[in-house]
Amino acid sequence: MADRAEFDRVDAELLQRGFTRMAFDLGKIEQLLDLLGSPQRAYPAIHLTGTNGKTSTARMIDSLLRAHGLHTGRYTSPHLETVRERISLDGEPVDERRFVQIYREVAPVAGLVDQRSAEPLSYFDLTTAMAFATFADAPVDVAVVEVGLGGEEDATNVLHAGVCVITPIGLDHTEWLGDTLADIAWAKAGIIHKEATVVVAAQDEEAARPILERCAQMGATIAREGSEFGVLRRAVAVGGQLLTLQGLGGVYEEVFVPLHGAHQAQNAAVALAAVEAFLGAGTSRALDADVVREGFAGVSSPGRLERVRTAPTILLDAAHNPHGMAATVAALEEEFAFNRLVAVVAMLADKDVRHVLELLEPVVDALVVTRNSSSRAMPARELAAIATEIFREEAVRVVPSMPDAIEAAVELAESDVAGELSGVGVLITGSVYTVADARRLLKR
Repeated sequence: MADRAEFDRVDAELLQRGFTRMAFDLGKIEQLLDLLGSPQRAYPAIHLTGTNGKTSTARMIDSLLRAHGLHTGRYTSPHLETVRERISLDGEPVDERRFVQIYREVAPVAGLVDQRSAEPLSYFDLTTAMAFATFADAPVDVAVVEVGLGGEEDATNVLHAGVCVITPIGLDHTEWLGDTLADIAWAKAGIIHKEATVVVAAQDEEAARPILERCAQMGATIAREGSEFGVLRRAVAVGGQLLTLQGLGGVYEEVFVPLHGAHQAQNAAVALAAVEAFLGAGTSRALDADVVREGFAGVSSPGRLERVRTAPTILLDAAHNPHGMAATVAALEEEFAFNRLVAVVAMLADKDVRHVLELLEPVVDALVVTRNSSSRAMPARELAAIATEIFREEAVRVVPSMPDAIEAAVELAESDVAGELSGVGVLITGSVYTVADARRLLKR
């Protein structure tokens, strides 16, 4: 094992590159990877973009591939507890020793690139290069890689992957990607390269057009949810849902997915089609249904309607934009019979806070607004001012400290229930940062 102090030093050095700094410059990451021997060319990849569902879908793809006997690398972001979560081998975050080793190999080369550039490589640039180097060193049979932001100019877009996945597209990160669904879809469709196979979740027509045009330009083959694949049936089950999925190669029945919500069923259909495409299944043959069931049964997605406590139930959900919150609210209404639900909300200042709170209002009885640990977090009182325009003023409480906010929410949830806690819940939501902060407190 690496010395913990050494890992902490590496973690601190990475943070000095600016955890939230955006730097869209493929030239620098290409220079870095060239100097490292182009590790991203050592294995095939499945590349994912979209607005919501990327990480859950990536985790499903990873689990399905491992069920088929493949060694996998998975790169996702942001992380909840440790940066090591971003780089997984065979479903597990790399250990501290390996993380430090790869960093010590990549960082000096990154320093050379920094010397040639007006602006240094970003935190995300470096973790991307580290992931690709880790996968080549392992070695893996396939890498499952999620974009950081957008697609065309994202550091991961050096992959030129043979299979691309586009999850549902909504309005988010408009300051970088554009103000319309069409603009955002164009940016995300940039991960489609020549003769790729593209697996696309159902999209609004405005988002679908750019994807289709990019596929035509690149000579790519497209598989669309609702046309070539999709969810045929779903039923709520204990701990998740039971699905019948139409894949590219056949119908897969009695597939248990231990995640909540119709959006996770959609993610499962997308993941299955992506794995079929990668493994060469198509109209003439299906994958082994038992192996598919095994792959889905082993899926987890931390921070996505994740139950971390009972009596009262405490759920963590990273919904941070209207599209994500709409999916969360639909799942709450369908699968959780709460008599009383209190939400703890902390959001980033650059998000569509008002719309997110409007979607949440019908399903919660009280709201505790707080602030998460991000430097971009909206101050609690500013968030409360917006909330009181949407909720009854007496239903909104301001608690600036996250630990105190969770404690206040539990007290509010337990009030007026006469000791019966089976229908009582607390939802902690609004940002990945909010969920990460709460998870550190509640999962000890």
